[in-house]
Amino acid sequence: MTVPYPFTSGQTLTAAQMNAITELTINDKTDSYTLAAGDAGEYVIMNKASSSTITVPNSVFSASQIVKIVNKGAGTCTVTAGEGVTVNVNGSLALSQHGGGTLLCLSASTFTFFPFSGGVSYGTATGGSSSSITVDGQAYTLLTFTSSSTLTVTTAGLFDFLVVGGGGAGGVSFSGQFTGGGGAGGVQTGTAYLTTNQTVTIGAGGAAESALPTGIGNSSYLGATVVSFVGCGGGRGAGARTAGSGSASNPQSGGNGGGGGASEFENTTGGRGVQNNNGGNGAGSGNGGGGGGGAGAAGSNGGAGTAGGNGGAGFDASSFRGESAATTFYGGGGGGGGASGGTGGSGGGATRGNAGSANTGGGGGGSTSTGGVGFAGGSGIVLVRFKV
Repeated sequence: MTVPYPFTSGQTLTAAQMNAITELTINDKTDSYTLAAGDAGEYVIMNKASSSTITVPNSVFSASQIVKIVNKGAGTCTVTAGEGVTVNVNGSLALSQHGGGTLLCLSASTFTFFPFSGGVSYGTATGGSSSSITVDGQAYTLLTFTSSSTLTVTTAGLFDFLVVGGGGAGGVSFSGQFTGGGGAGGVQTGTAYLTTNQTVTIGAGGAAESALPTGIGNSSYLGATVVSFVGCGGGRGAGARTAGSGSASNPQSGGNGGGGGASEFENTTGGRGVQNNNGGNGAGSGNGGGGGGGAGAAGSNGGAGTAGGNGGAGFDASSFRGESAATTFYGGGGGGGGASGGTGGSGGGATRGNAGSANTGGGGGGSTSTGGVGFAGGSGIVLVRFKV
């Protein structure tokens, strides 16, 4: 519709014109845009999947004019001051999808932006190691916890979190057989409304095995262990024994399951991933052990000819951290035991014969010899971010 105003002195208004006063024109934009004089009193709606800007120009609008700005697209739209312009705001000028507000002109070069109310805003906090990141045009503070500590909430609100448990160890061998790789620590992500300080617990990786049946990873927590956000510890890979040589060492369930072993005296089926993915199966007597499950994919099965199965790929945390895709992974599964193969999954998972990387939740590798120990899993990590 065409806006019927401004009206002139003595003008007679029709009913349609009177009704139209309450209807603002919608100007849809699909790319970054600089406001024009004709946008006064109208809606400017950005609809773009990636980041964009709406620039406020100098000496175009008059005092008391307003523009309604709404972001319809998935990409963040940022209201940006043009050269010589000041845009004041009590909040953020970066509009996430379905966000918006009113731009009020105070003078030719001074504006105030009033974000629409009704939503819950992000809070602020301190703790861990702090860094500034940008995700799709939106600025965040990222807090990284590599050891147990406290998240100190200074302003109640929303917080995004990523919690990674400690990885499980690879299995230990007491016979002429190879063992399964350790399951990675589980990964949980989400957004929570927090009002008080939260205890952060970093789960240790499963200890290297020299006896049966240790090696399960420890869970990481954001908050109390009863009501909390948790990355479950990874399952231990299956061990190997000879008949009658002691307790069985089947692959363990965990955040991600441990890999199956290659002994006829143990279960060769990979452990169950209670949070993410299962471990791979062992290939049976004389062959390779299964790879540990990863947070992004299941572990691979062991192969014939003593080739260990590869650990499952980890969870791609790059977008959470404001990085390019496939930059940082967490929770890679440990490689299955064998004379060859058994590569660790991306995200700290260890290749056979090695320990999982610290603060990644990576699973430990399976044995490289037919009488070898299991290798330790990597410790977990907790990330918390909030908009600025």
